[in-house]
Amino acid sequence: MVEFQNGLCLHLDSSSHSLIGVDGSLEKSLSTSIHSVAVLPLESLSADPSQDYFAEGMTDELITDLGQISALRVISRTSVMTYKNAHKSLPQIARELNVDAVVEGTVLRSGDQVRITAQLIQAPQDKHLWAKSYEGDLRDTLALQGRVARAIAEEVRINLTPHEEAALKNVKIVNPEAYEAYLKGRYFWNKRTADGLKTAKDYFEQSISKDPSYAPAYSGLADTYALLGDWQYAVMPATEALPKAKAAAIKALQIDSNSGEAHISLAFCLDGFDWNFASAGSEFQKGIKLSPNYATGHHWYAWHLSLLGQYGEAIAEMKKAETLDPLSLIINADLAELLLLAHSYDESIEQSRKTIAMDRNFALAHNQLGQVLLQKHRINEAIAELQKATALSGGSPTCMANLARAFVSAGRRKEAVRLLNDLKDRANPSYSNAPEVAMIYAALGDRDEAMNWLQRGYQERFNPGVLLRPGFDSVRSDTRFQDLIHRTGLTTTVEQ
Repeated sequence: MVEFQNGLCLHLDSSSHSLIGVDGSLEKSLSTSIHSVAVLPLESLSADPSQDYFAEGMTDELITDLGQISALRVISRTSVMTYKNAHKSLPQIARELNVDAVVEGTVLRSGDQVRITAQLIQAPQDKHLWAKSYEGDLRDTLALQGRVARAIAEEVRINLTPHEEAALKNVKIVNPEAYEAYLKGRYFWNKRTADGLKTAKDYFEQSISKDPSYAPAYSGLADTYALLGDWQYAVMPATEALPKAKAAAIKALQIDSNSGEAHISLAFCLDGFDWNFASAGSEFQKGIKLSPNYATGHHWYAWHLSLLGQYGEAIAEMKKAETLDPLSLIINADLAELLLLAHSYDESIEQSRKTIAMDRNFALAHNQLGQVLLQKHRINEAIAELQKATALSGGSPTCMANLARAFVSAGRRKEAVRLLNDLKDRANPSYSNAPEVAMIYAALGDRDEAMNWLQRGYQERFNPGVLLRPGFDSVRSDTRFQDLIHRTGLTTTVEQ
């Protein structure tokens, strides 16, 4: 077969797929010291824009395959997707992502036939090291991706462990309809919107109905329920969403115990809903060992370590997540919040400003900056940031609660009470905003009401991390608060 890429004529041997130059000689690898790589968004060659999900899915899967290789740092999806149609030079992208090489390529789907073309470029020199094309049936797509990942590992001379070698070779043939529904589910899940999550849930359930033995669909469903019940989206009450997330993660692991993502999903539920921190820690460690480049695993594990009061280790873990996903706004913002909890206020301010420079409209970055400015008693600056956070978030309860705290510190109690009443009016049987309401009562000095609302949040199975927030420092010595800490299992975490 003859392919033309960037003016280079290549012959792809059908049996070995070795790269042969036009003179018939075997091309030698030019790769040297490649320890990190970014898979840029694969370009869809389909004229139908509705097929974009397929190219994005192929990008995700290739990142996931390469992400199993512990000796190779692989940039996560969130960061690489910002370069879709960016028209930047490859050396510039490599510098921004701090990687040695990039992978780029195309995907063409025609009916049930798929063709993946990929090339590896050594970034600083902009040297093309390798290019190959693979074709197959849609049900063989996972195997094609595995072959691309193995070829890249060989080209950059990364030594695979026996487990990693087996993982890349042991690829299951998938039901095409189940796989297509799964890709659509991940496409909408990655949008990180309430509507996107609802649509993702439908597609993952559709994938499962097409192939009940397809583990990734259960893992995707687990991640979807976990976010549906999370405070940032609050689409479903945690008491309904997280047990479903846990059940889906367990089912994924029953089918495939080597799914790192499923172990991470299960750990998230064990932390945030079961409050079983010992089991969660074990699941996080298993998941990270199996998927060492999964940024979300390091991200969520950092929060797990914070629940144990291990802030130094938590910050180090969040920084690992940041190196894997340097353009992730939420990871950068959460690093600022961990620095706040660790009382590293100046570093937290610097980190928040860095996040805002990436996207000045990201509400949570302004929220984190406002919180730390409040701790530094820079009240007027804190109010300005928290007003931005509240406006940009469309009235996030957490942003509103922090703004109310700032108003109290400025002596503007009436404005704080107005926000308090707004949050209470929003309360419904499925989601009461109890921790946020409690935080405002604590700021107003009404300990009894603060504890009453915290007890309500406890009954609704709030994420125990809310008790770490500086907004509860004023009630931390209260015996009722200490009892609440003991009941959630955070005995050794926040008593100091």
